[in-house]
Parts: sequence; structure tokens; C-alpha cells
Amino acid sequence: MEHSTDKPGLTLLGLGDMGTALARAWLAAGHPLTVWNRTSGKAAPLAAEGARVARTAAEAVAASTLVVVCLLDDASVGEALADADLTGKDVVNLTTGTPAEARARAKWAQARGARFLDGGIMAVPPMIGVPESGGYVFYSGSRALFDAHHGTLATPAGTTYVGEDPGFAALHDVALLSAMTGMFAGVTHAFALVRGEDVPPKDLAPLLTAWLVAMTPYASEIADRLTSGDYTEGVTSNLAMMVQGNATLLRTAREQGVSPELLTPFTTLMERRLAAGHGDEDTTGLIDLLTP
Repeated sequence: MEHSTDKPGLTLLGLGDMGTALARAWLAAGHPLTVWNRTSGKAAPLAAEGARVARTAAEAVAASTLVVVCLLDDASVGEALADADLTGKDVVNLTTGTPAEARARAKWAQARGARFLDGGIMAVPPMIGVPESGGYVFYSGSRALFDAHHGTLATPAGTTYVGEDPGFAALHDVALLSAMTGMFAGVTHAFALVRGEDVPPKDLAPLLTAWLVAMTPYASEIADRLTSGDYTEGVTSNLAMMVQGNATLLRTAREQGVSPELLTPFTTLMERRLAAGHGDEDTTGLIDLLTP
């Protein structure tokens, strides 16, 4: 039975760093919480904070209508829920996975009588339960489930619903993380260039931050060109100019004794697009090279 309170209760499966942060946010807000973790010792601190600890995942699922899952991977989700009765349950999967895994897991849950919502957490554990941190979660799948439990789901972090397709939360999550990875690659190369020179890293860091922030409107410009289909509209620095500039970037890397391996995949794509006769575009056309 769910606890008697003015706040709805829920179950949480998985008490890693993120799961524990989620649990503490719900407990702090007064939500009755049932938790389960494969390693039971991780639940002890939460029990002291008011959580009910279930002996098995099936027992935890039985305790609440809303079941949130935050485990290692998709296979762990299947294993944890294998013996649970999901009939009438609302399953929210916050386990990191791919769009295809989310779509398959949604069908799996629905076949067992549950509504399903997938989530992509755009935050690290210290941001959970801290509204001013800017952390949020992408959600996709059952809109009815999202609407029914929105207040509870919005307690640990902000919410952004991106569609009925269960794979869209993971897709948005990975798209943003992929862009972040590219940014990290650029920052890594920049620090490598100045290493060994009389340039304090702490002096370079704010310059990098300001420059990258100034460049972020480029994402909206690409979106506009993809929408219009005209890759030359409003282009300031065209591909011909950028490829020529890339030669300086690569030559400088060689002079500084820095491997260009973080740059060359992108610069090679730019050269291919230019060779195909698209020198008046910006880099939007590279997307055509990456997709069928």
C-alpha cells in the first residue's frame, strides 16, 4: 500500500549516485518513497531519512502505482522488472539508453499492462533537487502518464516533454551530449596548444568560455538553414574560407607538437563538401554527408 500523505508516493529502483540524489529530493519534498537496490547496503542511509526499503524489486513495484527506474543500463531494467507485476503501473525509465532501447522497452512494458515514459536526465547528481541549477529531464512516451505525475516528476528537476515517441527523450539526450562531447574536444585541443608556453591555463579558460558562448547562436542559424533548405542564406564565413583557415589550425598544431586527431575528422568533412562544389555554404551541408 502507498503511504497516507498529501504528497503522492512512488517507488524508485536503483540507488547509484543519480538514484540516491533523486530519492533525497523526493523525500525532502515529503513524498512517501519505497526504494530498492541490488546492493541493499546503499538503501540504509535513505531508510534513516524516511524511505521504505523493499527486499525485492517486485515488492518495491507492488508498493506504488508510479515506478521510477534508474539503473545501469537497459539490460538491468529488464532483469530488475522480470518478476514484477506491471499491470496498471506507470513506469518511468530514467536509465540512460538509446532511442531504439527506449522504444523496445516501451512495447515490453505495455505488453505487461503498464504505461511507459522514458527520460533523459540533463543534469549531474549535485544538480538534482536544486531548482536554480538548471537541471532538467527530457520525457517521451505516454502523455497521459506524464500529465498524471507531472508534479512528482518535476520535484527533483525541471521537465521537458518531447513527444509520444518513447525514443525521443533518449534522442534529445544523446544529441545534446554529442554536441557537448565535440565542445570538450575543442577545449582539450585548445589547452594542448598552449601547453609548454607561458600561457597560464587559468588565463585561457575565461577566454575560451566567452568565445564558445559567443558562438552558440550558430546552432539556431543551422536550424534555420535546415528548415529553409538554403544552406547559403545569411552565411558570413563560407566553407571555402573556413577550409583555408583550417590549414592554419592544422599547421599550428604541428608547430606546437600537438596531435590534430581531435580536429581532422571535422576538417576532412569540410574538405569533402568543398570538393563537391559547395564553397558558398557554411557547415550545414556536412549534415548531408553524415546522413543517408
